[in-house]
Amino acid sequence: MPSSLKKPVLIDRFGRTVDYVRISITDRCDFRCVYCMSEEMTFLPREQILNLEEIFLLAQCFTELGVGKIRITGGEPLVRRGALELLHKIGHLPLLDELVMTTNGSQLSNCADQLKAAQVSRLNISLDTLKADKFTQLTRTGDLSVVLKGIEAAIKTGFKRIKLNAVILKNRNDDEVVDLVNFALKSDIDISFIEEMPLGIISSHDRAEAYYSSDDIKADLDKHFSLEKISETTAGPSDYYRIAGTTTKVGFISPHSHNFCSTCNRVRLTVEGRLLLCLGNEHSIDLKAVVRDSKNDVNLIKEAIIQSMDIKPEKHEFNLKEQPLIMRHMSSTGG
Repeated sequence: MPSSLKKPVLIDRFGRTVDYVRISITDRCDFRCVYCMSEEMTFLPREQILNLEEIFLLAQCFTELGVGKIRITGGEPLVRRGALELLHKIGHLPLLDELVMTTNGSQLSNCADQLKAAQVSRLNISLDTLKADKFTQLTRTGDLSVVLKGIEAAIKTGFKRIKLNAVILKNRNDDEVVDLVNFALKSDIDISFIEEMPLGIISSHDRAEAYYSSDDIKADLDKHFSLEKISETTAGPSDYYRIAGTTTKVGFISPHSHNFCSTCNRVRLTVEGRLLLCLGNEHSIDLKAVVRDSKNDVNLIKEAIIQSMDIKPEKHEFNLKEQPLIMRHMSSTGG
C-alpha cells in the first residue's frame, strides 16, 4: 500500500507528520571535505555501529509506521562492505514508496547499474566545484575526474532524477555558481545550493566569514538565467525554481537565511543507532539499545519510534558567530 494512502503514524507535538527517514550506513568516507569533517578523523569502531541486519530491520519498522521515503547516506555509503546488498533489500520493502541515496560520486562509475537494480530511484551527488585543483582542496583527497565519470555513468543508467548538491563558501567557490548551473543544464539534471551548516569543529575556515547565503547565490544566478518559482517539492528542505524553457530545477537549502523547520517531515538514523529528531539539536533516542535489548521485537521497536516524536524540537538554533552547539560532524550525523 503506498504511504500516501496509509494513515500517518509518526506525528510530532507540533502536528508535523514524519514520513521521510535519512539512514546513515557508515560514518566513513574516502573524501575529507572541509565543511564536513576534520582532516584527521577518528571513525567509529565496528562494534559501536549498527550491523546491516539491524539497519534493514529499522528500515522495515519505519515503513510500517508510514514512512514512504528513505534516503541512504554516510559518510560515503558505498564504501561500506555489503552496501549494495542492503540497498537491494531496503529497495524491495513492500511499503516503501521511494529509495534514494546521497553520494560523493567516487564509486558510481563501477556500480550505478547495481544501484538502479536495487530500486534506488534518485541520486544526490555532491559537487562543489568544476575546477580540479579546487576540488582536491575542498575534498582534501578527491579526484574530480573520477566524480565526473561517476556522474556520467549515473546519467547513462537512467535514474528517475539526479541532483547535484553544492555547498557554497564565500571566496572559495561562490564564483562558480553559474558554471555549476550550466553543467547541470548541459547534463539535464538538477542542482541544489546549500548554506554551510555549523556541525562539528573545523579548522579549515571561519564559518561566519565563509557564509554565502541563498539570496546571494540567487542574485548571482538571476543575472544569467530566468528562474521560475515552482511549487513542486521532494519531501526535503529545498526551495525550488525551474530554469525557463528547460527541465532543470535549481534548489536552495537555507538553514540560516530561510529557516525551513516549520515543515520538517524527517528524522535521521545515525550509523551508531541514534535516532536524531533534528539536524541542529541533540534530541535523540538510542534505537541500537532498543533493537538489541528487545531481541528484534518489532512492536517494541516501533513503540520507541512513536514515542520519540514527543521530543522532536520545534526548530534548530544555528549561529555562525559562535562555537557550534553540535559537536558531531556532518559525516557522523548522516548527510
